[in-house]
Amino acid sequence: MSSLSLPIGTDRLILRTFERADLDALAAYHTLPSMQRYVFSRTRDVAEVAGALNIMRSHVSLQRPGDTLTLAMTRQGDKKLVGHVSLHWSDATAGQGEVRFCINPAHAGQGYCREAVGAVFDLAFDHFRIHRVFMRSDGRNHHSIKLMQQLGMRLEAHYREHALFQGEWDEELHFAILDREWQRSAKVSDLPPRHRVA
Repeated sequence: MSSLSLPIGTDRLILRTFERADLDALAAYHTLPSMQRYVFSRTRDVAEVAGALNIMRSHVSLQRPGDTLTLAMTRQGDKKLVGHVSLHWSDATAGQGEVRFCINPAHAGQGYCREAVGAVFDLAFDHFRIHRVFMRSDGRNHHSIKLMQQLGMRLEAHYREHALFQGEWDEELHFAILDREWQRSAKVSDLPPRHRVA
């Protein structure tokens, strides 16, 4: 495996490791009550965001199972931080990885997550040779569910009332995609009917 080259560019984003200077932009969305259901480490104030940022700043490579790579999603034009995406290497023997993402609601619905997650799938399958990637979603997070479906992922599990969050039962959905499925869905396109030979 060749060494990982960062940052990564997509059509509109630059995916890079986190920096100390990202604190205010990260806090702008990470502390929102509406985000606390979805973020990996809960944060209520800037001090807790600073702690989460330090952890994210250490997530710079995948060397062994249990490692996480976390990348800031920044817009190419103004370099504004709009969210983050991470790849967690969960199992080496079975080649399993988990992708997580979080976006500032002010920038949701613009396709940034699809670009970022697609680029991380490319990393997972092409660079790190992961066999299967899975993602989790709250059952009420319809935007995330739609994104996973658009990426060609399949629903593999639906956990009903599996945990309590602020006095309410959580519904958790698990989606997954295999390396060969991603190559087919993202990198190969069918020719229009008029160009087919047979």
